[in-house]
Amino acid sequence: MPPFAERVDTYQQRLRASFERWLPSATTYPARLHEALRYACDGGKHLRPLLVYAAGEVLGLPARRLDAAACAVEMIHVYSLVHDDLPAMDDDDLRRGRPTTHRAFDEATAILVGDALQALAFHVLAADHDSGLDASRRLQMVERLAQAAGSRGMVGGQAVDLAAEGQQLTLAELEALHIHKTGAMIRACLQLACLAAPDLPAEQAEALDHYGKTIGLAFQIQDDVLDIESSSAALGKTAGKDEAHLKSTYPSVMGLPAAKLRAAELFASARDVLGPFNDAAEPLLWLTRHIEGRDH
Repeated sequence: MPPFAERVDTYQQRLRASFERWLPSATTYPARLHEALRYACDGGKHLRPLLVYAAGEVLGLPARRLDAAACAVEMIHVYSLVHDDLPAMDDDDLRRGRPTTHRAFDEATAILVGDALQALAFHVLAADHDSGLDASRRLQMVERLAQAAGSRGMVGGQAVDLAAEGQQLTLAELEALHIHKTGAMIRACLQLACLAAPDLPAEQAEALDHYGKTIGLAFQIQDDVLDIESSSAALGKTAGKDEAHLKSTYPSVMGLPAAKLRAAELFASARDVLGPFNDAAEPLLWLTRHIEGRDH
């Protein structure tokens, strides 16, 4: 089989097809809200859906079994970005290289876009029948995604992040914050793929779960480093905003060299945990290298 890199475009196309299927058209009543919905969902690197598809390949699953999960994960991610950019949150004007949703439309519309995308994500998992998964499995996916996205996951981490502005967190406090804010959703990508696999051995599910936890933390540390070392043009969002908001980051808590070393250790650990999958691990190994080598 060709390397995963040669199939990334195919998965991107599958995701766009899912969005076309599930997103209301820009002319559907109320038209302005649906125009903003589509604006928010346009573009992006789609790392989280790619993690779903890559994990599915490792487990030998057909892509159709994962389309709904990949789409739902991306909808939750986009909603979180739209809300994260609002003035009451991180107050950003730039996302994916263009004006944030509340700048392109207005704040109230951006709030409603996030609300609608969150609801739509769960509708996709509940209503999709093309995956071949029974209702019990789809319900487990709904439950897993809800936990990852809610107050015990991403939203809880965001609440702690906002409350911690201007404070100097300890390393343990910072890790706890990002295990929830960033890590919970990345971990859920691997867990959703596992839920799509019938009769999955427990040790394989545990290995992929550990990979998800490890790569999620490595991704966040790297994101903190890039916020310092990269530019707004490269990032597609405002560089240096963590420092501007007086946020604790891995470089500010550990120092930049130590943060880079910690990220490298976590990336190595993520690769190691995939060892038992042997050659079947190639899709996730490629994604690990891709994430580690990114400069934006």
